[in-house]
Amino acid sequence: MKNNSESEELSRNVSELFSQNKISNGINNLSEYWPLPKNELDALEEKTIKYLNLIESRFGKSIGYLKVNEEKIADIAIRETYLVRYSMSAIRLKFTYYKSTKGWILNAFEWDDSFTEEFKNN
Repeated sequence: MKNNSESEELSRNVSELFSQNKISNGINNLSEYWPLPKNELDALEEKTIKYLNLIESRFGKSIGYLKVNEEKIADIAIRETYLVRYSMSAIRLKFTYYKSTKGWILNAFEWDDSFTEEFKNN
């Protein structure tokens, strides 16, 4: 990616796909910018689909997503945090980008169902 707006667009797009339970599409979009071996991406996708189906049955249907935080380290790293909202709770998506010699790459992606940390940032 050439700039921060492209990384933000990727984060928004993947968050939207997660909110629509289109996990495979979301992981596929990340794979273009994430230098992670295919077998690790496949394992992440399989685990995520399994758990998000459980989350939906427990927390209800998805009702959207929103960006809740952005952190920067000078002009070399950015972390964006989104919440995918469900009827009774939310999951947190964290995207970490690094400015490599070839442009911005996805350095890390993780999700969980704990967003209490985000209260500190508001």
